[in-house]
Parts: sequence; structure tokens; C-alpha cells
Amino acid sequence: MFYLKMFLVIVISYLFGSVPWALVIGKVFYHKDIRLEGSGNLGATNAGRVLGKPAAIAVTVLDALKAFFSMMIAHFLLPGFEIYAGLACCIGHCFPVFAQFRGGKAVATSYGFLLGICVFLTQRYFLQFFIPIICFFAVLYLTKMVSLSSIASIGAAVLISFVLSFMGKIDISIAVSLLVLWAFVTYRHRANIERIRNGTESKVKWMG
Repeated sequence: MFYLKMFLVIVISYLFGSVPWALVIGKVFYHKDIRLEGSGNLGATNAGRVLGKPAAIAVTVLDALKAFFSMMIAHFLLPGFEIYAGLACCIGHCFPVFAQFRGGKAVATSYGFLLGICVFLTQRYFLQFFIPIICFFAVLYLTKMVSLSSIASIGAAVLISFVLSFMGKIDISIAVSLLVLWAFVTYRHRANIERIRNGTESKVKWMG
């Protein structure tokens, strides 16, 4: 029964992550396939670039909720398996079965993962969620680069988690899972990192 539940949680989480909200919102409300415009990425940044600020906000919230609800299901079906559910959802977002395995970069989904950690695992330490959000907007304000802001903010979550872990406040597995997620998100941004180095990275205009 344990392995069956584990399998179900992983599959459900991956399928949740595979729902391409940027594609759905673009086609249903704007009659556009955002894979054919902008960067072609199925994420909130490209949704904002192609569809506008309201679409970007909606995609961000819905993509974040995918991870949060995946972890909530795991919390009730298989307590202690929340981290793996959240990671499976992030993988589904990047490689969605419903969009030819061409998805986003798991940034908004990572924030849902952070929120799930705070709600279901640590309960008290919401610094892991709020400080990375503040870091994201601070870096975005200074650089206007979503890619750099995303990498920096999730990196901040990793640092906070390891500090809390060394203080004995949270389990080390949480910090390690966030480190793995940060490495994955950073890898997904490798083309952006190259453009940042070359000074050619796009800067957001739709947030102005």
C-alpha cells in the first residue's frame, strides 16, 4: 500500500505540474499560442511579454498553486512525502506531458514549493517564503531581469534553509531539497546566464 500511494502521489504531482497554464490562458482568453511568440517559454515571464501583466500574474499564481496542491495531497495521503511531491510537480512543469515536454523553468512553481514547505513541514518559519519573494522583487527592481531575480531569490531560500537547519530548527532534508531545486532552476536558465554575461539578456517592460 505504501508503494502504491508513493506512485500515485508522484504521478498526480507530475500531472499537476504538467498543466501548462500559460498555454491555456493564452489560447482561451487571448487566442494566442505563446510558444510561437516572445521566448516561446511556457512561463509567467513570457506570458507577461506576450499577453500582458494580468496574464503574467494569473500564470504565476496558478503555477505556484500546482506545487502547493501537490504537496497538500501528499500531506494527507502520505505524510513525510511532501518534498518529493513538490519536486515531481516542478519536473512536470519543466517537462509537461500535456505540452510535448516543452515547459517553463519552474520559478513560480518553486515558490509554491516554498509555500508548501512552510505550511506543511515547518509551520513556523515563513521566512523561507517571504524573504525570497522580497529578494526577487529587490533584484528585479535593480536589474529588470526576471532570470537573475529568480536564481537569486531561490538561492536565498537555500541559504535560509541551511542556516535554520544548522540551528536545529528544520530538517536538513528540506535544505538539501531546495539546493537540488535551485540547481535545477539555474540549469534551466543556462541560456539566460550566458546572455547576462554577454549583456544581452532581456529586461522586463510589462512591469513598468
